Amino acid sequence: MADHFCSSSFDCCNTSQLYDQKSKQCHCKHGPNPFFSNPNQQSNPRRKRTEKEVSTADDQDQAPTQSLKFLNRAVQVNNPAHKALECTLQQVEEVKIVLKILPIFACTIMLNCCLAQLSTFSVQQAATMDTKLGSLKVPPASLPIFPVVFIMILAPVYDFFIIPFARKSTKSEMGITHLQRIGIGLALSIIAMAIAALVEIKRKRVASNSGLLDSKEPLPLTFFWVALQYLFLGSADLFTLAGLLEFFFTEAPTSMRSLATSLTWASLAMGYYLSSVIVSVVNDVSGKYSKHKWLSGSNLNHYHLERFYWLMCVLSGLNFLHYLFWAIRYKYRPGRPNK
Repeated sequence: MADHFCSSSFDCCNTSQLYDQKSKQCHCKHGPNPFFSNPNQQSNPRRKRTEKEVSTADDQDQAPTQSLKFLNRAVQVNNPAHKALECTLQQVEEVKIVLKILPIFACTIMLNCCLAQLSTFSVQQAATMDTKLGSLKVPPASLPIFPVVFIMILAPVYDFFIIPFARKSTKSEMGITHLQRIGIGLALSIIAMAIAALVEIKRKRVASNSGLLDSKEPLPLTFFWVALQYLFLGSADLFTLAGLLEFFFTEAPTSMRSLATSLTWASLAMGYYLSSVIVSVVNDVSGKYSKHKWLSGSNLNHYHLERFYWLMCVLSGLNFLHYLFWAIRYKYRPGRPNK
């Protein structure tokens, strides 16, 4: 599927970048998981006392942050009902970090919902068009190669041109922060859905003018028109996936980095499930208020696919505003890049 092609290509292009970033991180011992750790584990009593004394000393020197203040009560309780409920200030602060990155994660699900269209309706569109490339006839199912090619071209352009230019403009080492990178990807997904709707309008107009609305003959329209939405969605995937992986890796607690980076793939899966739900809801609602469902039938020319793409464009726009709400208010961990 398109998203797997895009993800594989992205991994190849950015593996070295992620390893370089990891090597720059401080080499700290992994602490307990803030969600599942138990400070009262059976261990050496002397070590247990030492760890508790160090933790108590650190908590006395530090003050809890003011964000999510209701969680600070976990530290203020002197005698909890159960020893497993006893929390250190560090554990509470780590839980706060995890809760603050979850809204950013949720905002990327809609992008992956748009990516799901690359392996479904976009392929169906190309199947009705002229897929000849000279003397070669390109199978419509091979269209997901386009975002792979675009990512392979854009990745070095991004590293060698966009980032250096951004560093000079912003006078910061990163050039573009993680949240800005994610935001660019979400904005590109809005443009991609608008282009997809316009291309579908053009495709149906060509079919109508050619008298091929009810014909299975290929339309006199090259399939490269569909490649435009692949270009923008592939670019959106590049920016968002790169930014999301680095954001989770740098912002998540050390003991939860593996779990946090896996949220990227959870977002991908949830996006595909959400796509199926949206298609079902659209068909049910449109079937009740009109004679034909928008996305059902034996002939794609009688679908209202352009309306569905406009709907996805509007939903992506609302999702982008939702993302801005959280991104503007997000405060990086100390020592992390500023927005």
